[in-house]
Amino acid sequence: MPGFREYDNYDALGLATLVRNGEVSATELLEEAINRTEKINPTINAVVQFHYDEARAAIKAGLPDGPFTGVPFLLKDLNILLKGTVTSMGSALFKDYKATLNSTLTERYIKSGVVIFGKTNSPEFGALPVSEPLLFGPTRNPWDLDRTPGGSSGGASAAVASGILPIANASDGGGSIRIPAACTGLVGYKPTRGRTAMGPVIGEGWGGQSISHVVSRTVRDSAAMLDATTGPEPGDPYAPPYFAGQFLDEVGKVPSRLRVAVIPEKIGSGSYSSEIQAALKESAKLIADLGHDVIEATPEVDGPALQYASVALLGANLALKVTEQLENLGRSLEDGDLEPGTRGLIEYGKTLNAEACAKASQINHVSARIMGRFHEQYDVILSPTLASLPVPIGQFMDSDIGEKLGAFMANTSMFNQTGQPSISLPLVWSESGLPIGMMLSAAFGNDALLFQLAGQLEQARPWADRRAPHHTSAAAYLG
Repeated sequence: MPGFREYDNYDALGLATLVRNGEVSATELLEEAINRTEKINPTINAVVQFHYDEARAAIKAGLPDGPFTGVPFLLKDLNILLKGTVTSMGSALFKDYKATLNSTLTERYIKSGVVIFGKTNSPEFGALPVSEPLLFGPTRNPWDLDRTPGGSSGGASAAVASGILPIANASDGGGSIRIPAACTGLVGYKPTRGRTAMGPVIGEGWGGQSISHVVSRTVRDSAAMLDATTGPEPGDPYAPPYFAGQFLDEVGKVPSRLRVAVIPEKIGSGSYSSEIQAALKESAKLIADLGHDVIEATPEVDGPALQYASVALLGANLALKVTEQLENLGRSLEDGDLEPGTRGLIEYGKTLNAEACAKASQINHVSARIMGRFHEQYDVILSPTLASLPVPIGQFMDSDIGEKLGAFMANTSMFNQTGQPSISLPLVWSESGLPIGMMLSAAFGNDALLFQLAGQLEQARPWADRRAPHHTSAAAYLG
């Protein structure tokens, strides 16, 4: 079947419109995505589970009529379940873990009309900001193959940035949507806590810190997918403020004059590199030039306490996950089940008592109160998504990663801990041609405002037509 050469000219909503109008079929789009995967995946290692036959069968059975009908789609190989397929969590301990049902979010994706044809790479249990599990090997950044595409949704971001598809599932427990989006020049939106569903087999992710959504090339795709998947499910522990409109409609609205707080330095350990500091100043000027008031201001949260709480809840939750899987398998932990770094984090989690876990939870909730008061003065917070450019492959594959994490990560995790909506946009590019993500965050529940501002910035400084050197439209991958 000849390829659909115009594929790169459309975002996901654009492709769905073509299908709806009969200009291209869902089968043609799927085969184009599969063809691109087969050509570039050996280079970037973004896709690790392949569900081509299941995708073809879904089209043959008839797709639901939704906003994304016929659009190829990839799930992340972490926590989200597709019945009858493996979700490995990037871990040898789960390499044969086959789902017996769909996650609620999977059901909502299917109802939106997407065609799921595989799953993307992530670090073991999503615990690192890079995607280099021993089970599958590292995913590489289409902008520079020697650098990481970030994590934990690194496979998803590499797949979108390389042109395999325009939108892919991702999840974020400490920055895992925004970090890879920053590394690969994409839109990475972390919704308000509770906007998307975690069930039915997961009560909450990482003590309420984790939530799922997508990485995409355009702001409107992210907004439309949130419209298609948002809403509580029975028994949800969290309920964000109800939004009666459509997030997609907010993308075209010009926001009123905003008070934007710029955080000039990192909160907690480490600092921004000089290139990131310059990018922050450039982004602040861009926002000011759009008519907003930009003021340097930092919320009075306790950085070290937030770092403790994030790691404590992560370690405790991963320890529980491993214990439950070993009970399912009816055996004890064996050599080779876990990577050394993950094992150390889990052993730390097992040392925590109930008081320590309660303390971590209280730190997060108190920090949310502080941020709530901060947003009574400021509508939006601007800060870098990362403290440095994407790091080389292998940077975090030894046991001594504390200082390295501080030099790479910025303050993404803080907004997981407070539950606020937060988005990374590729507003600046380095001298070497790498994307630099800038992070915008709003008050709890104010997703609509972020989509307004993100849409305004996308129009002022468009990025969707930029192509990475290792893109499926490049000469090396055509034919």
